[in-house]
Amino acid sequence: MPLHLEGSCRCGAVGFSVESHTPHPYQRCYCTICRKTAGGGGYAINIMGNAASLEVRGRRAVGVYHAAIEMADGRCLPSAGERHFCRRCATALWIFSPEYPDWVYPFASAIDSDLPVPPSRVHLLLAFKETWVEPEIGPNDQSFDLFPEESIEDWHRKRGLWIA
Repeated sequence: MPLHLEGSCRCGAVGFSVESHTPHPYQRCYCTICRKTAGGGGYAINIMGNAASLEVRGRRAVGVYHAAIEMADGRCLPSAGERHFCRRCATALWIFSPEYPDWVYPFASAIDSDLPVPPSRVHLLLAFKETWVEPEIGPNDQSFDLFPEESIEDWHRKRGLWIA
C-alpha cells in the first residue's frame, strides 16, 4: 500500500494529501528554477504521488506558475510543468505535468508527514549551481551536471524502496 503523505503551505491556507510509492526525497537539484522559485531546498520533482489520489483543501489559494525554460538557441519557452504554489505565502506545493498525467510531484519541503531518509542522494543539474554553493556529496551519492538517466521509480525499485 502506498505511503499516505500530508502537506501544506506555510500560512495554512492550503493543505493536500497524496499517496506515494516513491517517498524518499533523494534528489538535490541545483537549477536556477528551484533556486529562484523555491529557495533551492524545495527539491522539486523528487517525490512522486498518484495524481488520482491528490486531495486539496483551500484550492482557491493555489496559483500555478509555468517556468521559462531556456533553449539552446537562447529562446525561452514556457514549461508544460505546472508549479503549484500558495498565492498567500508563496510556498511551493507540487508540480503536475500533462506529459505525465498519472503523477504529481510534491515538493519535499511542503510535506508535513515524516519522510523516510534516503540511503544515498542524487545531485543533479550541478552545471547550474552558484559559485557559493558547496554541495554536500556523500560517499554513496551520485552527481550529474545535467539529469540522471534513472527515473524516480527506477531509483526506488533498484534499492528495494518502492512501496507497493
